[in-house]
Amino acid sequence: MQNKKFITLQDQLDKDFFDFVRRPGRYIGGELNSIKKDLNTCDLTIALCFPDAYEIAMSNAGIQILYSILNAIDDIAVERVFSPWPDAEEILRNKNIPLFTLESKATVKDFDIIGFSVTNELCYTNVLNILDLANLELRSENRKEDDPLIIAGGGMSNCCEPLAPFIDIFVIGDGEESSVQLCELIKKCKANNISKTEILKQVHENFNWAYVPCFYDVTYDSNKIISVTPDKKLENAIVEDFENAPVHETPIVPFIDTIHERTTVEIMRGCPGRCRFCQASFTTRPIRHRSPERIFDIAKKSYLATGFDTVSLLSLSSADYPHLEKLFEKLFNYFTEKKVGISLPSLRVDQQLQLLPKFVKSVRKGGLTIAVEAASPKLREMMNKPLTDEALFAAVSAAYKAGWQKLKLYFMVGFEGETQEDIERIVDLSYELAMLRKEVSGRPAQLNIAVSWLIPKPHTPFGWLGQKSNTYFQQAKELIINRKRQLRAKTLQIKFHDIDRSVLESAICRGDRRLAPVIETAWKNGCRFDLWDEFFDYQKWVNAFQQHDLSINQLAEKSFTLDEILPWQHLGGPKNKSLKEHY
Repeated sequence: MQNKKFITLQDQLDKDFFDFVRRPGRYIGGELNSIKKDLNTCDLTIALCFPDAYEIAMSNAGIQILYSILNAIDDIAVERVFSPWPDAEEILRNKNIPLFTLESKATVKDFDIIGFSVTNELCYTNVLNILDLANLELRSENRKEDDPLIIAGGGMSNCCEPLAPFIDIFVIGDGEESSVQLCELIKKCKANNISKTEILKQVHENFNWAYVPCFYDVTYDSNKIISVTPDKKLENAIVEDFENAPVHETPIVPFIDTIHERTTVEIMRGCPGRCRFCQASFTTRPIRHRSPERIFDIAKKSYLATGFDTVSLLSLSSADYPHLEKLFEKLFNYFTEKKVGISLPSLRVDQQLQLLPKFVKSVRKGGLTIAVEAASPKLREMMNKPLTDEALFAAVSAAYKAGWQKLKLYFMVGFEGETQEDIERIVDLSYELAMLRKEVSGRPAQLNIAVSWLIPKPHTPFGWLGQKSNTYFQQAKELIINRKRQLRAKTLQIKFHDIDRSVLESAICRGDRRLAPVIETAWKNGCRFDLWDEFFDYQKWVNAFQQHDLSINQLAEKSFTLDEILPWQHLGGPKNKSLKEHY
């Protein structure tokens, strides 16, 4: 790797770009708390990318943390680049403008590293689009010696085989410490003018949390994997001292509205619940907590640096945080007079949630979100979610008495052993919870019900099972709609996740490298922003699978045998023995 001379595209962008895009605030940079260094004097340069629109990317805590951590190193410069909206992409292509970073308006291709945070399978086409807009070859084997190293991290690294041919290095697990170690090694190699191949070899040999696909050979026989060589199971990188792990105490304040405009503090990593459908609960072990004092300090510093009027407490299950009462007391005493609210993610219902309303006087009372997952106790037991109807009703009643007027409930459909009665019970249970508020105020509550379709995720006990069919989900949707009509439950607003999108996600998430050509074909056919309703085109994906003699439905519904080599089993996560016991 050699040093490159950076040239800014500012003049060209002022002339040909900014005046012609719909929302220039997505691309201009210069926001409060952003960092701009002299790229030509830094030893290592990184274009940090979240493959979605600015509004989504700037709400991602992981991107902000990595941006802060790596920019805190004097001789490393990190700049941001996100997926251009279709109007901007059209201008970039028509005007032959290479993709650029927000801070310096520098060409992305000139950076030493392009680092992707990949949190969903349906962002894969955006990853390819960014590489192409940067004038880079999509596949690692075709890129040149002086092209950037392409590195990816985030939740999808634990099941990244479909994306493997396009990425040089995957970082598996926590990124706070591993990203620094990786960058320091690459910086040292660059100083010694070591080749890209040798850098990849050193990464492969030195870090057991780094997956370098080019050093792994996978052999297949029909629909099965015969072998993965070397036979080496990687391990997730783990930040053991979570209390003192670096955070973003001065988050960037966007110029335009984003989906989450708030101070975000991660209070706990991992989840003791270990619901059997939840990939995150199995791949983010061990469970680690921050102290109330540390959380308060982060929240206070972030508030003073941004002025955001909401503090969001982030975790997989905030109700399981062991010092919740003490934490809320500290936050309430400081933030109430400043008219700053406390926001909670979806909560798991247990005894602690019943007590929670007493301590969250500053929580926004517009709505409370609870992940019920299944209306049937037998299904909750099967999925390892210890929730009884009695506990649920007690918690919701306490929330109503504390001032909540609305509820949002999450349910899933598609579990093994599920019956028609279990599906219809989603409506019955929700209606009963809505009517429960009449005991408090004389009027039922307004409930928003979100119904999604179970995706059997890798690194979970469900990973061996095929997904239910598209037809099954369509019938379940009709059952729920008809049951609502029968009850005349006008207080329930029910929204369904897109079935086709769930089927596609299932087909990709448990796939292997043979899906890479499908993803590339879908991208060539125009697939972009597949998580956005206005752009998702299922038929284009169907055509891409068919072009490579594959079927989305067959792959989504595919089951694995317990002795079969799984496409993700070498990519960190829990041991197969533990998962089989759950299975």
